[in-house]
Amino acid sequence: MSGPLYPFDGQWPRLHATAFVAPSASVIGDVEIGEASSVWYGCVLRADTNFIRIGARSNIQDGTIVHVARGTIPAIIGDEVTVGHACIVHACTLKDRAFVGMGATVLDGAVIEEGGMLGAGGLLPPGKKIGPNELWLGSPAKLVRVMSAEERAGWDRTAHHYAELAQRHRASLEDRKAAE
Repeated sequence: MSGPLYPFDGQWPRLHATAFVAPSASVIGDVEIGEASSVWYGCVLRADTNFIRIGARSNIQDGTIVHVARGTIPAIIGDEVTVGHACIVHACTLKDRAFVGMGATVLDGAVIEEGGMLGAGGLLPPGKKIGPNELWLGSPAKLVRVMSAEERAGWDRTAHHYAELAQRHRASLEDRKAAE
Protein backbone atom coordinates (compact mmCIF):
# COMPACT_ATOMS: atom_id res chain seq x y z
CA MET A 1 0.00 0.00 0.00
CA SER A 2 1.30 3.44 -0.84
CA GLY A 3 0.01 6.98 -0.86
CA PRO A 4 -1.10 8.96 -3.86
CA LEU A 5 1.21 8.74 -6.84
CA TYR A 6 0.63 11.19 -9.66
CA PRO A 7 2.06 11.34 -13.17
CA PHE A 8 3.49 14.48 -14.70
CA ASP A 9 3.96 14.67 -18.48
CA GLY A 10 3.49 10.90 -18.63
CA GLN A 11 6.19 10.17 -16.04
CA TRP A 12 4.97 8.14 -13.05
CA PRO A 13 6.83 7.78 -9.75
CA ARG A 14 8.67 4.48 -9.32
CA LEU A 15 8.82 2.81 -5.91
CA HIS A 16 10.73 -0.25 -4.78
CA ALA A 17 8.30 -2.95 -3.60
CA THR A 18 9.47 -2.43 0.00
CA ALA A 19 9.17 1.39 -0.01
CA PHE A 20 6.44 2.99 2.09
CA VAL A 21 4.54 6.12 1.07
CA ALA A 22 1.94 7.25 3.61
CA PRO A 23 -1.62 7.68 2.32
CA SER A 24 -1.60 11.46 2.84
CA ALA A 25 1.74 12.02 1.07
CA SER A 26 1.82 13.14 -2.57
CA VAL A 27 4.53 11.89 -4.93
CA ILE A 28 4.47 13.51 -8.35
CA GLY A 29 6.36 12.90 -11.60
CA ASP A 30 9.90 11.61 -12.09
CA VAL A 31 10.49 10.32 -8.56
CA GLU A 32 12.32 7.11 -7.71
CA ILE A 33 12.19 5.72 -4.16
CA GLY A 34 14.55 2.92 -3.15
CA GLU A 35 14.38 -0.22 -1.06
CA ALA A 36 12.90 0.13 2.46
CA SER A 37 12.72 3.93 2.17
CA SER A 38 9.77 5.84 3.56
CA VAL A 39 7.84 9.02 2.78
CA TRP A 40 5.66 9.97 5.72
CA TYR A 41 2.31 11.66 6.27
CA GLY A 42 1.74 15.03 4.65
CA CYS A 43 4.90 15.06 2.54
CA VAL A 44 5.02 16.43 -1.00
CA LEU A 45 7.66 15.21 -3.45
CA ARG A 46 7.19 17.09 -6.74
CA ALA A 47 9.45 16.22 -9.66
CA ASP A 48 7.89 18.16 -12.48
CA THR A 49 10.79 20.05 -14.06
CA ASN A 50 13.63 17.74 -12.99
CA PHE A 51 13.95 14.44 -11.10
CA ILE A 52 14.03 13.26 -7.49
CA ARG A 53 16.01 10.16 -6.50
CA ILE A 54 15.89 8.58 -3.05
CA GLY A 55 18.18 5.67 -2.22
CA ALA A 56 17.67 2.72 0.13
CA ARG A 57 16.52 2.95 3.76
CA SER A 58 16.08 6.73 3.70
CA ASN A 59 13.21 8.46 5.49
CA ILE A 60 11.45 11.66 4.54
CA GLN A 61 9.46 12.55 7.65
CA ASP A 62 6.03 14.12 8.10
CA GLY A 63 5.28 17.42 6.40
CA THR A 64 8.49 17.68 4.37
CA ILE A 65 8.62 19.16 0.88
CA VAL A 66 11.14 17.90 -1.68
CA HIS A 67 11.33 19.80 -4.97
CA VAL A 68 13.71 20.51 -7.86
CA ALA A 69 15.04 23.51 -9.80
CA ARG A 70 13.60 24.02 -13.24
CA GLY A 71 15.68 22.02 -15.66
CA THR A 72 18.93 22.70 -13.80
CA ILE A 73 19.21 20.85 -10.48
CA PRO A 74 17.49 17.64 -9.35
CA ALA A 75 17.01 16.54 -5.74
CA ILE A 76 19.23 13.56 -4.95
CA ILE A 77 18.94 11.78 -1.62
CA GLY A 78 21.29 8.88 -0.95
CA ASP A 79 21.05 5.75 1.20
CA GLU A 80 20.16 5.82 4.91
CA VAL A 81 19.42 9.55 4.87
CA THR A 82 17.15 11.05 7.51
CA VAL A 83 15.12 14.16 6.68
CA GLY A 84 13.26 15.31 9.80
CA HIS A 85 9.72 16.61 10.15
CA ALA A 86 8.65 19.74 8.24
CA CYS A 87 11.81 20.29 6.19
CA ILE A 88 12.29 21.90 2.81
CA VAL A 89 14.75 20.05 0.57
CA HIS A 90 15.07 22.00 -2.68
CA ALA A 91 17.24 20.99 -5.64
CA CYS A 92 20.16 19.74 -3.57
CA THR A 93 22.17 16.61 -2.81
CA LEU A 94 22.04 14.69 0.46
CA LYS A 95 24.68 11.98 0.31
CA ASP A 96 24.55 8.64 2.15
CA ARG A 97 23.82 8.90 5.88
CA ALA A 98 23.21 12.66 5.73
CA PHE A 99 20.86 14.00 8.40
CA VAL A 100 18.58 17.04 8.09
CA GLY A 101 17.05 18.07 11.43
CA MET A 102 13.41 19.03 11.97
CA GLY A 103 12.27 22.23 10.28
CA ALA A 104 15.56 22.71 8.41
CA THR A 105 15.90 24.01 4.85
CA VAL A 106 18.48 22.93 2.26
CA LEU A 107 18.52 25.12 -0.86
CA ASP A 108 19.55 24.90 -4.52
CA GLY A 109 22.89 23.31 -5.27
CA ALA A 110 23.76 22.72 -1.61
CA VAL A 111 25.39 19.41 -0.67
CA ILE A 112 25.47 17.50 2.60
CA GLU A 113 28.34 15.04 2.30
CA GLU A 114 28.25 11.51 3.75
CA GLY A 115 27.38 11.56 7.43
CA GLY A 116 27.00 15.36 7.50
CA MET A 117 24.27 16.92 9.61
CA LEU A 118 22.22 20.12 9.44
CA GLY A 119 20.63 20.71 12.84
CA ALA A 120 16.96 21.45 13.52
CA GLY A 121 15.77 24.78 12.12
CA GLY A 122 18.98 25.28 10.15
CA LEU A 123 19.21 26.97 6.77
CA LEU A 124 21.85 25.73 4.33
CA PRO A 125 22.08 28.46 1.65
CA PRO A 126 22.41 27.78 -2.07
CA GLY A 127 25.67 26.17 -3.10
CA LYS A 128 27.00 25.58 0.45
CA LYS A 129 28.55 22.24 1.39
CA ILE A 130 28.52 20.40 4.71
CA GLY A 131 31.54 18.08 4.84
CA PRO A 132 31.62 14.44 5.96
CA ASN A 133 30.46 14.02 9.58
CA GLU A 134 30.28 17.78 10.10
CA LEU A 135 27.55 19.28 12.29
CA TRP A 136 26.22 22.63 11.11
CA LEU A 137 23.69 24.74 13.04
CA GLY A 138 21.88 28.04 12.60
CA SER A 139 20.35 30.23 9.95
CA PRO A 140 22.43 30.61 7.90
CA ALA A 141 24.10 27.39 9.03
CA LYS A 142 27.71 27.40 10.17
CA LEU A 143 30.13 24.62 11.05
CA VAL A 144 30.03 23.76 14.78
CA ARG A 145 32.27 20.68 14.87
CA VAL A 146 33.12 17.37 13.28
CA MET A 147 31.15 14.61 15.03
CA SER A 148 32.94 11.66 16.61
CA ALA A 149 32.38 8.20 15.15
CA GLU A 150 30.39 7.30 18.28
CA GLU A 151 28.15 10.36 18.01
CA ARG A 152 27.57 9.77 14.31
CA ALA A 153 26.74 6.09 14.92
CA GLY A 154 23.98 7.18 17.28
CA TRP A 155 22.35 9.27 14.57
CA ASP A 156 22.72 6.40 12.06
CA ARG A 157 20.28 4.33 14.12
CA THR A 158 17.48 6.68 13.05
CA ALA A 159 17.47 5.38 9.46
CA HIS A 160 17.18 1.77 10.61
CA HIS A 161 14.42 2.67 13.08
CA TYR A 162 12.38 4.37 10.36
CA ALA A 163 12.83 1.48 7.90
CA GLU A 164 11.37 -0.88 10.51
CA LEU A 165 8.65 1.55 11.59
CA ALA A 166 7.54 2.04 7.98
CA GLN A 167 6.89 -1.69 7.63
CA ARG A 168 4.75 -1.60 10.78
CA HIS A 169 2.74 1.33 9.36
CA ARG A 170 2.33 -0.53 6.06
CA ALA A 171 1.03 -3.63 7.90
CA SER A 172 -1.37 -1.55 10.00
CA LEU A 173 -2.79 0.15 6.92
CA GLU A 174 -3.13 -3.18 5.11
CA ASP A 175 -4.95 -4.63 8.15
CA ARG A 176 -7.31 -1.63 8.11
CA LYS A 177 -7.99 -2.05 4.41
CA ALA A 178 -8.65 -5.79 4.82
CA ALA A 179 -11.13 -5.06 7.63
CA GLU A 180 -13.17 -2.66 5.48
